[in-house]
Amino acid sequence: MREVPGPEAGEIDWVIFEQAGVLTIPQAERLLGARTVRSHLRQRRWRRICRGVLLTENGQLRRDQQLWIAVLVAGHGARLAGAVAAAEGGVQGLRTEPIDVLVPAERGRTSRLPSLPADMLRVRVHRTTVLPRKHQQVGLPPRTTVARAVVDGAAWAGSEYEARDLIARAHQQRRVTVEELAVVLADLPRIRRHRRINLTIADLAGGATALSEIDLMALCRRRRIPVPDLQLARSDETGRIRFVDAHWTGARLLVEVDGSHHMEARHWTADMLRQNQIWLDGERILRFPASLVRSDPGAVAAQIRAALRAPQHQPGTAKP
Repeated sequence: MREVPGPEAGEIDWVIFEQAGVLTIPQAERLLGARTVRSHLRQRRWRRICRGVLLTENGQLRRDQQLWIAVLVAGHGARLAGAVAAAEGGVQGLRTEPIDVLVPAERGRTSRLPSLPADMLRVRVHRTTVLPRKHQQVGLPPRTTVARAVVDGAAWAGSEYEARDLIARAHQQRRVTVEELAVVLADLPRIRRHRRINLTIADLAGGATALSEIDLMALCRRRRIPVPDLQLARSDETGRIRFVDAHWTGARLLVEVDGSHHMEARHWTADMLRQNQIWLDGERILRFPASLVRSDPGAVAAQIRAALRAPQHQPGTAKP
């Protein structure tokens, strides 16, 4: 934890504090003079990071310093973006390398970044013609809002799975709303994966709360299976409200998609009891691990389709 400068601190102390000790050389020379800056670097009290950027320390780079370096080497108007900006906004569980940085396109083509030291993460610079003030988050370092970060991050993700996972995590963790995502997406009509991002937002608006449910909805669309209702609220035998992932009301069919946490013994026991109660109430339930929905969607679709076509029967009666 860095110590906040005291009442006697000067401007240079505050700049060093606010920027985690990472300064541009022009900044440092304006505040201290070129001779003093050269002396600090020559005597290795400070460290030269790359052309135009220095560290007012001489140790290994911390995470906050890496973020500042990324913004400063990208130049005027740059701000953290994509998954790294979403993580800075509180979204957990994201892969935040490389460090994505967004710069205004009116700056002209971004020059190649200078060579960075081995303890610095890779920096990836993106240019945009759309960066209104409502997409900009006030903060240190500067970054985009969580909603813009999520939409950009989904467009830049290495796969559609990673893109949907980012959107689902941000929404599930209550760092962004579907309304905020929809507003940003409307401002970016030509963004990569626009249709997929829009469908994912629509699934969240329709009640999906996790990536497994979004994957199930996508499977139903691709395989021309009627789209179910999501997150149906039910009372168990104790009166407690529980939610079922997917429900085809007319067919009295429910589908649960289980994540890895359901494989734990205590979750498995509770889920078996709940499944038994559903059968006793006269409805049918299919259960699939989330990994199977992604790895073998054909098998999952075949069982759902067969269950939808199968004649219904009341519990305790023999099938014809």
